[in-house]
Amino acid sequence: MSGFYYPRTASGKSAILPPVPWHYSGELITFEYRTDPKAIAALLPEGFELADEDPGAVAAIWADWQSCSDDFNEILDPVRCQYKEMFVVIRCKFQGKHYSRCAFIWVDKDFAIIRGQHQGYPKKLGSIHMSRPVTLGKAGPRLEVGGKFGATLAAYDRRLAEGVFTITGTAEKPGFVNGLPMAHNRWYPAIETNGTDSLSEVVTMSGFDAQMGRCFKGDFELSLFDSPVEELTSLPILEKIGAYWHEVCVSWKAGTTLARKTLPDF
Repeated sequence: MSGFYYPRTASGKSAILPPVPWHYSGELITFEYRTDPKAIAALLPEGFELADEDPGAVAAIWADWQSCSDDFNEILDPVRCQYKEMFVVIRCKFQGKHYSRCAFIWVDKDFAIIRGQHQGYPKKLGSIHMSRPVTLGKAGPRLEVGGKFGATLAAYDRRLAEGVFTITGTAEKPGFVNGLPMAHNRWYPAIETNGTDSLSEVVTMSGFDAQMGRCFKGDFELSLFDSPVEELTSLPILEKIGAYWHEVCVSWKAGTTLARKTLPDF
């Protein structure tokens, strides 16, 4: 059987994910703020600790991506390469080293969800929208001082978050919360459904061939809303830090296992 991920067939053609490496190009809007560090600690699994500095820092990030594999076939079939996501990043410490960590994330394509399972991102299906910059006409903001962008997130027919970003100037980098290697858990419950996991790992990853394009800073408003099946409001906004619009590209091939739980015999 061939294929990077299921369904595996003799040809591998049906696999939901193409072979690595994967290449990403996108535009992101980042809202950074501070919450109660206790709220961050409540989201950290066993073995993780709060970051030594600014332990309550959070980044709520909207992203409009194009992604593809090494044969670039997806570029000519855009439905397989274009997707949006909204994710919430916190910072933490594991085995004495600091990491960024994705606490919550929503995407709007199936391949992005499965790719997240492989990498340890807790991806769920959502509806994500963000304003696109324009260079002509009046139907969009300009990438200049005063340009105003909206961003929204919904899931299960409920609005979960909305933000407005207004450019005040240029910036060298889009904040600091999402600026470390990622550390995630990969969990898969045992088919016996007896409360044990058949997979339990802590993994880290970082990309290669990364580049930063245009970057702008600005003022922002951000609101989070309750849902019976989401916990985004568990990270309330206590203090604003800053907001950014930026372009980025990165490629990804592999991560590293930091810890693997010894699993019981069945």
